[in-house]
Amino acid sequence: MVAETLSEQILRENAAVFEAMVNHRFVDDIVLERLSAQVFERYLVYEGAFVETAISIFAFATAKAETIVQKRWLIAVLDALSNQQIAYFERIFAERSIDPGAYDLNVAEVEAFRTGMLDIARNGGFFDTVAAMFAAEWMYWTWSKRAAQANIADPHLKEWVEMHADDDFAAQAKWLRQELDAAGDTLEVSERKRLSAIFGRAQQLEIAFHDAAYG
Repeated sequence: MVAETLSEQILRENAAVFEAMVNHRFVDDIVLERLSAQVFERYLVYEGAFVETAISIFAFATAKAETIVQKRWLIAVLDALSNQQIAYFERIFAERSIDPGAYDLNVAEVEAFRTGMLDIARNGGFFDTVAAMFAAEWMYWTWSKRAAQANIADPHLKEWVEMHADDDFAAQAKWLRQELDAAGDTLEVSERKRLSAIFGRAQQLEIAFHDAAYG
Protein backbone atom coordinates (compact mmCIF):
# COMPACT_ATOMS: atom_id res chain seq x y z
CA MET A 1 0.00 0.00 0.00
CA VAL A 2 1.38 3.42 -0.99
CA ALA A 3 1.76 5.76 1.95
CA GLU A 4 -0.38 8.89 1.99
CA THR A 5 1.54 11.97 0.91
CA LEU A 6 1.56 15.02 3.14
CA SER A 7 -0.61 17.03 0.74
CA GLU A 8 -3.11 14.16 0.52
CA GLN A 9 -3.27 14.06 4.31
CA ILE A 10 -3.71 17.82 4.51
CA LEU A 11 -6.51 17.86 1.93
CA ARG A 12 -8.24 14.89 3.58
CA GLU A 13 -8.06 16.33 7.08
CA ASN A 14 -9.27 19.74 5.90
CA ALA A 15 -11.82 18.57 3.33
CA ALA A 16 -14.77 20.27 5.00
CA VAL A 17 -13.22 23.72 5.33
CA PHE A 18 -11.66 23.47 1.86
CA GLU A 19 -15.02 22.59 0.30
CA ALA A 20 -16.65 25.44 2.21
CA MET A 21 -14.18 27.88 0.66
CA VAL A 22 -14.24 26.59 -2.95
CA ASN A 23 -18.05 26.67 -2.77
CA HIS A 24 -18.19 30.04 -1.03
CA ARG A 25 -20.98 32.45 -1.90
CA PHE A 26 -18.40 34.62 -3.68
CA VAL A 27 -17.47 31.73 -5.99
CA ASP A 28 -21.06 30.70 -6.61
CA ASP A 29 -22.02 34.28 -7.45
CA ILE A 30 -19.28 34.37 -10.09
CA VAL A 31 -20.29 31.02 -11.59
CA LEU A 32 -23.98 31.99 -11.62
CA GLU A 33 -23.25 35.47 -13.06
CA ARG A 34 -24.71 37.35 -10.13
CA LEU A 35 -21.69 38.89 -8.40
CA SER A 36 -22.42 42.58 -8.01
CA ALA A 37 -19.93 45.21 -9.15
CA GLN A 38 -19.96 46.65 -5.62
CA VAL A 39 -18.88 43.36 -4.05
CA PHE A 40 -16.28 42.71 -6.74
CA GLU A 41 -14.75 46.16 -6.35
CA ARG A 42 -14.62 45.91 -2.56
CA TYR A 43 -12.97 42.51 -2.97
CA LEU A 44 -10.44 43.98 -5.42
CA VAL A 45 -9.38 46.62 -2.92
CA TYR A 46 -9.03 44.08 -0.12
CA GLU A 47 -7.22 41.58 -2.33
CA GLY A 48 -4.95 44.21 -3.84
CA ALA A 49 -3.82 45.20 -0.38
CA PHE A 50 -3.23 41.57 0.52
CA VAL A 51 -1.04 40.98 -2.53
CA GLU A 52 1.33 43.55 -1.09
CA THR A 53 1.37 41.50 2.11
CA ALA A 54 1.95 38.35 0.05
CA ILE A 55 5.19 39.91 -1.20
CA SER A 56 6.37 40.06 2.41
CA ILE A 57 5.14 36.52 3.06
CA PHE A 58 7.08 35.08 0.14
CA ALA A 59 10.10 37.21 1.07
CA PHE A 60 10.17 35.50 4.46
CA ALA A 61 9.87 32.14 2.70
CA THR A 62 12.73 33.04 0.38
CA ALA A 63 14.95 33.94 3.31
CA LYS A 64 14.10 30.69 5.09
CA ALA A 65 14.26 28.38 2.06
CA GLU A 66 16.73 25.54 2.38
CA THR A 67 18.09 25.31 -1.18
CA ILE A 68 19.05 27.67 -3.98
CA VAL A 69 16.50 25.91 -6.21
CA GLN A 70 13.75 26.90 -3.78
CA LYS A 71 15.09 30.44 -3.53
CA ARG A 72 15.18 30.86 -7.32
CA TRP A 73 11.57 29.70 -7.63
CA LEU A 74 10.43 32.05 -4.89
CA ILE A 75 12.31 34.99 -6.39
CA ALA A 76 10.30 34.40 -9.57
CA VAL A 77 7.11 34.37 -7.48
CA LEU A 78 8.10 37.70 -5.94
CA ASP A 79 8.70 39.13 -9.40
CA ALA A 80 5.27 37.98 -10.59
CA LEU A 81 3.53 39.43 -7.54
CA SER A 82 5.35 42.75 -7.79
CA ASN A 83 5.31 43.29 -11.53
CA GLN A 84 2.23 41.40 -12.75
CA GLN A 85 -0.39 41.14 -10.03
CA ILE A 86 0.23 44.57 -8.51
CA ALA A 87 0.17 46.02 -12.03
CA TYR A 88 -3.21 44.33 -12.61
CA PHE A 89 -4.70 46.08 -9.59
CA GLU A 90 -3.21 49.44 -10.52
CA ARG A 91 -4.66 49.17 -14.02
CA ILE A 92 -8.08 47.92 -12.91
CA PHE A 93 -8.41 50.59 -10.24
CA ALA A 94 -7.72 53.23 -12.89
CA GLU A 95 -10.08 51.73 -15.46
CA ARG A 96 -12.93 51.34 -12.95
CA SER A 97 -12.22 54.67 -11.20
CA ILE A 98 -11.73 52.90 -7.88
CA ASP A 99 -10.10 54.87 -5.09
CA PRO A 100 -8.62 52.29 -2.69
CA GLY A 101 -8.24 55.04 -0.10
CA ALA A 102 -12.01 55.34 0.12
CA TYR A 103 -12.28 51.82 1.56
CA ASP A 104 -11.70 50.76 5.15
CA LEU A 105 -8.95 48.15 5.24
CA ASN A 106 -9.27 47.79 9.01
CA VAL A 107 -12.29 45.50 8.70
CA ALA A 108 -11.74 42.75 11.27
CA GLU A 109 -11.80 39.84 8.81
CA VAL A 110 -9.49 41.60 6.35
CA GLU A 111 -7.00 42.54 9.04
CA ALA A 112 -7.16 39.05 10.57
CA PHE A 113 -6.31 37.50 7.20
CA ARG A 114 -3.39 39.87 6.65
CA THR A 115 -1.89 39.56 10.10
CA GLY A 116 -2.65 35.85 10.41
CA MET A 117 -0.90 34.89 7.19
CA LEU A 118 1.99 37.28 7.81
CA ASP A 119 2.52 35.94 11.34
CA ILE A 120 2.79 32.39 9.98
CA ALA A 121 5.54 33.48 7.60
CA ARG A 122 7.34 35.72 10.09
CA ASN A 123 7.27 33.39 13.09
CA GLY A 124 7.21 29.96 11.48
CA GLY A 125 9.61 27.94 9.42
CA PHE A 126 9.81 27.63 5.65
CA PHE A 127 7.23 24.85 5.45
CA ASP A 128 4.77 26.77 7.64
CA THR A 129 4.59 29.37 4.88
CA VAL A 130 4.42 26.69 2.20
CA ALA A 131 1.45 25.09 3.96
CA ALA A 132 -0.37 28.41 4.36
CA MET A 133 0.19 29.49 0.76
CA PHE A 134 -0.68 26.01 -0.50
CA ALA A 135 -4.02 26.56 1.22
CA ALA A 136 -4.52 29.86 -0.59
CA GLU A 137 -3.24 28.93 -4.02
CA TRP A 138 -4.63 25.40 -4.30
CA MET A 139 -7.99 26.84 -3.29
CA TYR A 140 -7.83 29.66 -5.87
CA TRP A 141 -6.74 27.32 -8.64
CA THR A 142 -9.50 24.82 -7.78
CA TRP A 143 -12.41 27.24 -7.88
CA SER A 144 -11.03 29.35 -10.72
CA LYS A 145 -10.83 26.32 -13.03
CA ARG A 146 -14.55 25.84 -12.49
CA ALA A 147 -15.44 29.53 -12.70
CA ALA A 148 -13.44 29.97 -15.90
CA GLN A 149 -16.01 27.78 -17.66
CA ALA A 150 -18.78 30.25 -16.85
CA ASN A 151 -19.88 33.07 -19.12
CA ILE A 152 -18.40 36.02 -17.19
CA ALA A 153 -19.58 39.32 -18.67
CA ASP A 154 -17.37 41.66 -16.64
CA PRO A 155 -14.00 41.68 -18.48
CA HIS A 156 -12.04 42.55 -15.35
CA LEU A 157 -13.61 39.72 -13.36
CA LYS A 158 -13.06 37.35 -16.27
CA GLU A 159 -9.39 38.35 -16.40
CA TRP A 160 -9.01 37.82 -12.65
CA VAL A 161 -10.52 34.33 -12.83
CA GLU A 162 -8.48 33.34 -15.87
CA MET A 163 -5.30 34.59 -14.21
CA HIS A 164 -5.85 32.01 -11.46
CA ALA A 165 -6.85 29.21 -13.80
CA ASP A 166 -3.93 29.49 -16.21
CA ASP A 167 -0.88 27.25 -16.45
CA ASP A 168 1.48 29.68 -14.68
CA PHE A 169 -0.69 29.87 -11.57
CA ALA A 170 -1.29 26.12 -11.69
CA ALA A 171 2.47 25.56 -11.74
CA GLN A 172 2.85 27.67 -8.60
CA ALA A 173 0.09 25.78 -6.76
CA LYS A 174 1.60 22.45 -7.81
CA TRP A 175 5.09 23.54 -6.74
CA LEU A 176 3.83 24.27 -3.23
CA ARG A 177 2.20 20.84 -3.12
CA GLN A 178 5.37 19.14 -4.36
CA GLU A 179 7.46 20.90 -1.73
CA LEU A 180 5.15 19.67 1.01
CA ASP A 181 5.18 16.12 -0.32
CA ALA A 182 8.96 16.03 -0.61
CA ALA A 183 9.32 17.22 2.97
CA GLY A 184 6.53 15.03 4.27
CA ASP A 185 8.52 11.83 3.81
CA THR A 186 10.95 12.91 6.54
CA LEU A 187 8.58 14.59 8.99
CA GLU A 188 7.31 13.21 12.28
CA VAL A 189 3.58 12.54 12.61
CA SER A 190 3.18 15.52 14.94
CA GLU A 191 4.84 17.89 12.48
CA ARG A 192 2.64 16.67 9.62
CA LYS A 193 -0.42 17.33 11.78
CA ARG A 194 0.86 20.78 12.69
CA LEU A 195 1.31 21.75 9.04
CA SER A 196 -2.14 20.38 8.29
CA ALA A 197 -3.56 22.60 11.01
CA ILE A 198 -1.86 25.63 9.43
CA PHE A 199 -3.56 24.79 6.13
CA GLY A 200 -6.91 24.61 7.91
CA ARG A 201 -6.35 27.89 9.72
CA ALA A 202 -5.44 29.63 6.46
CA GLN A 203 -8.60 28.27 4.84
CA GLN A 204 -10.72 29.64 7.69
CA LEU A 205 -9.08 33.04 7.32
CA GLU A 206 -9.83 32.94 3.58
CA ILE A 207 -13.51 32.22 4.19
CA ALA A 208 -13.87 35.18 6.55
CA PHE A 209 -11.90 37.39 4.12
CA HIS A 210 -14.28 36.55 1.28
CA ASP A 211 -17.26 37.11 3.58
CA ALA A 212 -15.96 40.63 4.16
CA ALA A 213 -16.33 41.51 0.47
CA TYR A 214 -20.10 41.57 1.04
CA GLY A 215 -19.81 44.34 3.61
